[in-house]
Amino acid sequence: MSEVQGDKYKAILDAAFALFGSQGFYDTKISEIAELAGIAKGTVYIYFKSKEKLFAAVSERDFNEFLTRLEDGLAACSNIKEQLQFIAKHHLEYYYERKGHTKLFFMAPNNDPELMRLMENFLRSYMAAVFRILEQGGVPEPHLHAKSYIGMLDRLKMDILFDQAFTKEDLTKNIHFASRLFLYGCRLPETQGD
Repeated sequence: MSEVQGDKYKAILDAAFALFGSQGFYDTKISEIAELAGIAKGTVYIYFKSKEKLFAAVSERDFNEFLTRLEDGLAACSNIKEQLQFIAKHHLEYYYERKGHTKLFFMAPNNDPELMRLMENFLRSYMAAVFRILEQGGVPEPHLHAKSYIGMLDRLKMDILFDQAFTKEDLTKNIHFASRLFLYGCRLPETQGD
């Protein structure tokens, strides 16, 4: 792919990300993506045979970026505590950066087999990375712990995506809360009469 073609490809993905994220898959037209990318509508179809293929490419690029940043960040950590804290930070910051693009996550093409395969591979890779950290750290039942940690972070991401008043301070608080809870458990207050 030449540099000019690469620039057009990237421009199409960037425009599609912005519009799919703000309008959703079904309300976004290829002509709008082309206009935002500064190219002719027919050029989009040179790179992508359908709107579904374009959405899948946008998602795949985003998944790959998430996983690359995850692996790079984990490699820079020196122990399991730092790694678990980084996982919470990375997961929640990722969604905070995309809070203006919620429709990318919730208004996607229904039952597109390629998108379903990409999502399954992404989730499998993410789970494997967290599992590996926990297993190397000697955590019992690392698979269940990995599911639990990612599940907790996924629930916290919903506040980010749906609460328009969610702030950077809320983000920091949730990152620290999630990693502390996972590392140290819930500490119940001492009660009399037990």
